[in-house]
Amino acid sequence: MDEAGEGAQSEGIQVLLSDQSRECAPHCPHGPTLLFAKVSQGKEQGRRFYACSACRDRKDCRFFQWADEKVSQARLLAREEYNRSSQPPMTHQQYTTRFQEFIALPLAKRKFCRECQQLLLENDWQEHSGHHLLGDVSVSHLKQPSQLLHPLENKKSNAQYLFTDRSCTLFLDTITSLGYTRVLCVGTPRLHEWIRLKSLEVSGLKVKSLLLDIDFRYSQFYGEDEFCHYNMFNHHFFGGEAAQNICQKFLQKDDGQGVIMVTDPPFGGLVEPLAFSFKKISDMWRTAAETGNSAELPMFWIFPYFFEARILQCFPEFTMLDYQVDYDNHTQYKHGKTGRKQSPVRIFTNISPESIVLPASEGYRFCSICKRYVSSENKHCEICMSCTSKDGRAWKHCILCNKCVKPSWTHCSSCDRCALEDHSCGRTVDGCFLCGDKDHKRSNCPRRPVTADHKKMQNQSKGKLKINKKKTSHIPEVWKNKKKQKKKKKQKKNNPAP
Repeated sequence: MDEAGEGAQSEGIQVLLSDQSRECAPHCPHGPTLLFAKVSQGKEQGRRFYACSACRDRKDCRFFQWADEKVSQARLLAREEYNRSSQPPMTHQQYTTRFQEFIALPLAKRKFCRECQQLLLENDWQEHSGHHLLGDVSVSHLKQPSQLLHPLENKKSNAQYLFTDRSCTLFLDTITSLGYTRVLCVGTPRLHEWIRLKSLEVSGLKVKSLLLDIDFRYSQFYGEDEFCHYNMFNHHFFGGEAAQNICQKFLQKDDGQGVIMVTDPPFGGLVEPLAFSFKKISDMWRTAAETGNSAELPMFWIFPYFFEARILQCFPEFTMLDYQVDYDNHTQYKHGKTGRKQSPVRIFTNISPESIVLPASEGYRFCSICKRYVSSENKHCEICMSCTSKDGRAWKHCILCNKCVKPSWTHCSSCDRCALEDHSCGRTVDGCFLCGDKDHKRSNCPRRPVTADHKKMQNQSKGKLKINKKKTSHIPEVWKNKKKQKKKKKQKKNNPAP
């Protein structure tokens, strides 16, 4: 994945990925930053810049630096100090030692602080005396930390939507039936727990699992050979080379045989950096695999179906399965609902879909023509020669578009394509929804009306608005009128009529 090809994929802000850009990238608290550029009509516009890999909102990580900017030594030192102060208060080894001390305590003395999300030893009690504490933390609690910890729910950086038991059962049944004995869980803490608890019951074999996750809180519950603090958006191991070696050893055991990777990234994250990291993990595995340099690490990538084109662009060998993945703590992504309320989350995999059996009890059936299991509503189209539905509803074939479309769409002669009946004719799906141009988004549209109130809100967000009384010609008239009205109201209040 080279920089040129990545930058020209579409319009707007694009990430530029290469080993060289990563090596030169400055660091924020989340590891190496990513290089971005603004692209318009396939060409870069303006200066490149570095921003956080994990957080897409500046309020979550304030790092920003122009690529050609010269940073002073004092600023570099201040940045390093800030990055250090933002790391977990203890090393993974220290957390492991604390965990051993914690489980040695009698049940009545095992406490967990719900506010600080921390296991407490006896000498920690005084510090947390006013907090909401959970007592009698059992071994069962410790084996299922995802039920103790509050899920992180920022969908653009570290969202933790936890698999239901139904989905975990499907994953583990499939993994064991395919003969895998080791699972690299990237951002899937609930599946990691499920494998450790249930693998013996399912197959009679102990399936091993290694969790890679950006949530350092799991360091409290898992040893260094069970958990690595990891950022999947930049392939960064916070534990350094030691943690990376643990992952590599896990992947390369038994000459790389019997291992599969399962990943469930935040849905608001960028696909391209994720694919770049997953290919790095595959490279770590491939060095020991006996199947040759062309082999790919077996993988399940859980993501919404509407990202299919982006994922297939990065991994052309992948196939999207019909199975609807659902979550305990997500209000919409639930299995069993009808129409558009069904979960849009699917499994993308490089394993032959014919070998992945989906449960008939949930309405999945095998299509002998497509050679894969599909949902009950996914009808085979004799024209497309495929089971075409993506969202769980029965799609219909449009002769004019020469493809199957959603059942709620109709063909529009003006747009020469299928769309919703109440769509705006002539408006393109990509680009700007306001003017229809493809070289920019609505937020950057020159025709977008900017009200005085919006300008005022922008200024207030930067700091207190300062107005020079001698030079007020640049102030919009609406602001002057509001100021006059406010002044009159104040005078009237101070000088009431007799």
